[in-house]
Amino acid sequence: MKPSKHDQAARPDQQCIGVIGLGLMGTALTERLLDHGYRVVVWNRTRAKADPLLAQGAVWSDNPLTSCDRAIISLYTTELVEAVLAQLDIGLHAGQILLDTTTGEPEQTAALGARLARRGVQYLDAPISGSSAQTRRGEATVLVGGDRATFEACADLWRVMGGKTIYVGSCGSAVKMKLITNLVVGLNRAALAEGLAFADAIGISPAAALEAMTGSMAYSRMMDTKGRKMVERDYTVQGRLSQHLKDVRLILQAAAAVGLTLPVTDTHRRLLEQAEAAGLGELDNSAIIEALRQKMQIPPRPSVSTP
Repeated sequence: MKPSKHDQAARPDQQCIGVIGLGLMGTALTERLLDHGYRVVVWNRTRAKADPLLAQGAVWSDNPLTSCDRAIISLYTTELVEAVLAQLDIGLHAGQILLDTTTGEPEQTAALGARLARRGVQYLDAPISGSSAQTRRGEATVLVGGDRATFEACADLWRVMGGKTIYVGSCGSAVKMKLITNLVVGLNRAALAEGLAFADAIGISPAAALEAMTGSMAYSRMMDTKGRKMVERDYTVQGRLSQHLKDVRLILQAAAAVGLTLPVTDTHRRLLEQAEAAGLGELDNSAIIEALRQKMQIPPRPSVSTP
């Protein structure tokens, strides 16, 4: 049985864990840490986002790095990670470990890790494969790159952050692996959306089509996580559409850097851009089906559910 957040014997050292960035993923990770008995010190550019977590027992700090020897970073891009660390620079200290769950640019990530290592700060890129909802349930997979000994020193945190942890290799490798997984995850989601929209267009109930596909060779886990949302047009956010578009652009950028083209992913990018232009960017990434419905000129149905 996992320890509760009130079980002060849950962690032998009771050291604090910093969490920097309280978006969907940072919030889910903070809640997991609190539920497992950690003392969590949080920071976010907009302090009001921390209020629900403070009510659950988290502690606010203007710079968690000053008091925490381990901190989890969960931000939008590598550029933002660099900017935030520059803002909190006074708190960086030798022996500290930073776990960065940001899906960033691989070369920038590796370069950041090298710069921090010269100051005695150990940096692991640790993007999470899974939605914030899956992370909150402990079902996500954590991909980790960086020093192996540092990775092993954080074994207690990996057990909290995900249901499975995969050590990939040197710093920056985990972000590359995350881009690979996101490529396939995104295309699975887009294929499901196209199939359901196609069913609707030819007079088959999307709910019936989902049930049939779930029991056939067409099945993918995406049907479990996004199928019902697409059918019910429930786009409450687990992962924002615009954030996945950011990742798709990173995928194409990484491919171009080694002289590759990814034709299916490039088509996916254009579809996501159409969805964003239609005002769907802040909705759940399952809202990609609405862009397909528009392209197929499927008559409007009940209003879209938004966050």
